[in-house]
Amino acid sequence: MNDKKYIDKVLDYIVSRTKIDYGKGLISFPFTTQTTHLIHPIFLDFEELPFSLPFVKYCNRQFGLTNDEIEYVYRRYLEIIVDKIENGE
Repeated sequence: MNDKKYIDKVLDYIVSRTKIDYGKGLISFPFTTQTTHLIHPIFLDFEELPFSLPFVKYCNRQFGLTNDEIEYVYRRYLEIIVDKIENGE
């Protein structure tokens, strides 16, 4: 990772555009064409989630990230979103 500040800004940008509707149990991701997904308990076990192809394409096309940078951002993104869901932020 060459520019950690840039990567952290990308991460903040993606997190800020992820919308969580706790009342309906829905989540909207900025990197997919589907508008909402049900918040499912399996999502909370982020270690088991496969690497998301829409996320990879989004980060590569939108921000020019390398595969290593995308992997870092993906793992941190999942940690942050799971934390938000668990804590009801």
